[in-house]
Amino acid sequence: MQHRCVIRSRAVVAAVAAAIVVAANGCGDLAMRGGTTVPSDVRTVVRVVDGDTIIVNPNERIRLIGVDAPESVAPNRPVECMGRESSRFLTELLPKGTEVRLAIDVEGQDRYGRTLAYVWVVSTGVFVNAELVRRGFAQPLTIPPNIAHAEEIADLAREARQANRGLWASCPVKSR
Repeated sequence: MQHRCVIRSRAVVAAVAAAIVVAANGCGDLAMRGGTTVPSDVRTVVRVVDGDTIIVNPNERIRLIGVDAPESVAPNRPVECMGRESSRFLTELLPKGTEVRLAIDVEGQDRYGRTLAYVWVVSTGVFVNAELVRRGFAQPLTIPPNIAHAEEIADLAREARQANRGLWASCPVKSR
């Protein structure tokens, strides 16, 4: 029970910090999901790199927060179980030209210089990060302090595993 309180407290702190940044920067566009308000921006998909990374205009690499899809393009590493399928699913969900809404959490970049974001399809409202997990094309990857949707994504992973969807049905336990 204490773990949940810590996660919720961090989510509240993240939401307040994001609201302060928005107020200070005069940014008016916000995304609201799961009780969290975070700065957001609409971009256009240029291409899908793999099952958890996309490129949007203007040539910005986006790493989806909270999810880990099997590798399909990592140099010097074999394609993992469901890697191609995960990448294909994301490509179908986000074809070139799709408008997406990006929302950051607490940390906006990773050590590789990629923008860390939650992503929604503008036309349908589909929460891309969650949909990958719900369909079994990715599993949760929670890296604090970016935890705004960690509980939601974990719940979807449990449902996907119980329903034996995607990688939960197709991949040996070792590769998960």
